[in-house]
Amino acid sequence: MKGLALAATQVVRSAVSPKILGIIGLLAAVCLYTALASPNFLKVGNLENVVHRTALFGILSIGVAFVIITGGIDLSIGSVVCLVGVLLPWLLVDHGWSVPMAVAFVLGLGAVIGLVHGLLVTRLGLQPFVVTLCGLLIYRGVARGITQDQSQGFGTGYKGLRALATERFPIFGEGGFELPATTLVFLVIAVAAAIFLNRTVWGRYLLALGRNEQAAQYSGINTGRMKLLAYVMSSTLAAIGGMLFVLDINAAQPSDFGNFYELYAIAAAVLGGCSLRGGEGSILGLLVGSALMVVISNMINLVHPRYQNVEFAIIGGVILAGVIADELVRRAARRRPGSGS
Repeated sequence: MKGLALAATQVVRSAVSPKILGIIGLLAAVCLYTALASPNFLKVGNLENVVHRTALFGILSIGVAFVIITGGIDLSIGSVVCLVGVLLPWLLVDHGWSVPMAVAFVLGLGAVIGLVHGLLVTRLGLQPFVVTLCGLLIYRGVARGITQDQSQGFGTGYKGLRALATERFPIFGEGGFELPATTLVFLVIAVAAAIFLNRTVWGRYLLALGRNEQAAQYSGINTGRMKLLAYVMSSTLAAIGGMLFVLDINAAQPSDFGNFYELYAIAAAVLGGCSLRGGEGSILGLLVGSALMVVISNMINLVHPRYQNVEFAIIGGVILAGVIADELVRRAARRRPGSGS
C-alpha cells in the first residue's frame, strides 16, 4: 500500500503544470461564485451529488482522453453508456441472467466495441470521427430496438449490485459528508490510468504517437496496436460508466439515456489539458476538468435556472474556448527563442 501511495504521489507531482494550475484556479473561482450566489451549494447533499457526478463523468473522461492523446476522437461514448445502461437491467430482470454473467457481458461488449473501432481506424484507415459518429447512431439504435424503446430498470431488486453506485461512506460522522462509492471506483481507475500513462512504456508510446505518429513508427513503436488499445480502453470505461449510471438512477430510457455525455467527457478532457491535436494529457487535469463541468452544470441549476435550456450551448462554448486557448499556447510556444520555429 505504501508503494502504491508513493507512486500515486509521484504521478500527481509530475502531472501538475501551469495549464492544470490554471484550470484549478478556474474551478476554485466557479465554486466560490456559486457558493456566494446560492446557499444551497455548500449543503452536504449538494456537495455529495457534485462529487458523485464528477466521479461518473470522470470515468468517461479518462476513457476518451486515451483516444484524444493519440490524436483521435470518440463520439460514441454516450451511446455506449446507453447500450450498456439498458442491456444490464434487460438481461438481469427480463431474461434472468446471473449478476456475474450480465456484468461480464456488458463490460465485454464495451471492450469489443472499442476493438471494432480500433480495427476500422487502423486496418481500414477510416477517420475516427466517422467511425465513432456511426457508432453513436448504431448503438443507440440497437438499444432502442432490443428494448422496443421501453424504459429499463431494476425495480426494488439487486440492491447489492446497486450499492456500487448508491452506497455512501460517512466521513465526518452521522449527518456529515458521506463519500459516494462511485468516487472510490473513480479514484482506483484514475490512479491506475495515471500510472499507466506516466510510469509505463505503453503510456509513453501513446504520448509519442500523438505528438508525431511518423516519428513514433520510425522509432519502432507499433502505432496501430497502441491506437487499438486506446479505443478499447475508451469503450470499456464508457461501459463501466454506463453500468454505474444505470445502477445509480435505476432507470434507463433508450431514447435519451446518456445523451450528449460524450460532450461532457470531451470538454472535461480538453479543459483538463488534453490537446485535440494529440500528444498531451494528464489524469489529474481530467479530474479537475470533470469537476469543473459538473460544477458549471450545478451553478446553472442553482444560480441561473432560467438558463438550463442553453446548458449544452455553454458546454460547446467551453470546448471552443479550450481549443482556442490550446492553439494560442502553441503559437506562443513557437514564438519563443530557441523553439526551433
